[in-house]
Amino acid sequence: MQSLNCPDPTEEATRVERMELRQLAVGCVETSSIARGIESADAMCKAAEVRLLACNPVCPGKYFIIVGGLVAEVESAVRAGEAVAADTLTDSMLIPRVHAQVLDAFTAMVPFDQVEAIGMIETFSLPSAIVAGDAAAKSAQVTLLEIRLARALGGKAFVLFTGKVAAVSAALEAGKQAGAANGLMLGTTLIPSPHPDLVKHLL
Repeated sequence: MQSLNCPDPTEEATRVERMELRQLAVGCVETSSIARGIESADAMCKAAEVRLLACNPVCPGKYFIIVGGLVAEVESAVRAGEAVAADTLTDSMLIPRVHAQVLDAFTAMVPFDQVEAIGMIETFSLPSAIVAGDAAAKSAQVTLLEIRLARALGGKAFVLFTGKVAAVSAALEAGKQAGAANGLMLGTTLIPSPHPDLVKHLL
């Protein structure tokens, strides 16, 4: 797995291994310590039958682990990761059935036909952004364009998606509520009919 320790976001996308998405649960643990994060990743893989989808250091010296598998197995893995992380745990999450768009959005290479409106959800942690993105995609007819995980963001993360104004508005509300559950929501924005120059720079 290639390192993501603050690379140039214009040159790298988060590498997340793909799995069969039917019945797939996804879990994530984020730590403030790289050393403890690596130890947590090992514990998660040993605790249950899960696949390690990603594990990388990110700004500002944090570490995140994403695993996938059956719900019970992923839950056991996340609990094991949380236990090892102990006082370095900054956030964690479990999504029982992740939306198919979520893993594609990590690559920021999602095909789209037209940008009618843009919605963005910004969080203070990676797990919160993943939860927000999943909720947004499940709540309305939107296309997830990117889930940016702390690359050159000082430890923050964001979700970017597009669709009709009403759909984007509904997705923003659902994502905001889901991401705010642990108090790590930063903000949201809705831009109807974004200027073409902005679209080119964002995407």
